[in-house]
Amino acid sequence: MSNVPLIDRGLDGGRYGARMARTAEDLASAQALRAACFRQRAGGGVDADRFDPLCQHVLIENHRDGTLACTFRLRVFADGGALDDSYCADFYDLSALARYRAPLVELGRFCIRPDGADADILRVAWGMLAAIVDRAGAGMLIGCSSFPGTDSAPYEAGFAHLAARHLAPEAWRPGRKAARIVPLQRGGAPPPASAAKVLPSLLRSYLGMGGRVSDHAVVDEAMGTLHVFTGLEVAAIPPARARALRALVG
Repeated sequence: MSNVPLIDRGLDGGRYGARMARTAEDLASAQALRAACFRQRAGGGVDADRFDPLCQHVLIENHRDGTLACTFRLRVFADGGALDDSYCADFYDLSALARYRAPLVELGRFCIRPDGADADILRVAWGMLAAIVDRAGAGMLIGCSSFPGTDSAPYEAGFAHLAARHLAPEAWRPGRKAARIVPLQRGGAPPPASAAKVLPSLLRSYLGMGGRVSDHAVVDEAMGTLHVFTGLEVAAIPPARARALRALVG
């Protein structure tokens, strides 16, 4: 694990606080929560991979009982030309992003304790991300937004909604690389207004700030999920939302 935190201080969001992981024990706690959230539906096991030592890890803890409520990892890339070794590049053709000249932050393994759903957790997570993005001078956040399970049928309306309203611009839209994919748009009637409700809460947060997605989902058998590439250009975040996130940091 990288031992030079991107930011030195944490964030106190009331009931929850966010901080950078600093020790092997911190990383082990994050990996345990990730395993509980992701690996159980993929047959169990430890959630650790070759990217963990390359990433910074964020812990969001419940002040009342000290439990880990949420975790995610991130990695800063100097520009789009450095993304060949990113996690996303294992699944998506990112050659269109190679021309991107500002730093990018790749966000991954975002998960919330299964019994701890609370809107304040996302609020604190985005506040911490705002501080990190500002410190890194990043122009874009990227990542893979996951849907539980590998059956796309429950998400057809949601996928159609993404295709109709939230596709990434061709200038940086990822190409197809993975062996198993599901196109987001497969014909049929326009998605109903309620289609967005099937989208994961983190993805809805991305979209609410101007996030865009790939034109296909990847079937990730190892994780037991489907996921779509998601990119959020920092300049696209509505100014009022950006101010609110930065206000959390102080």
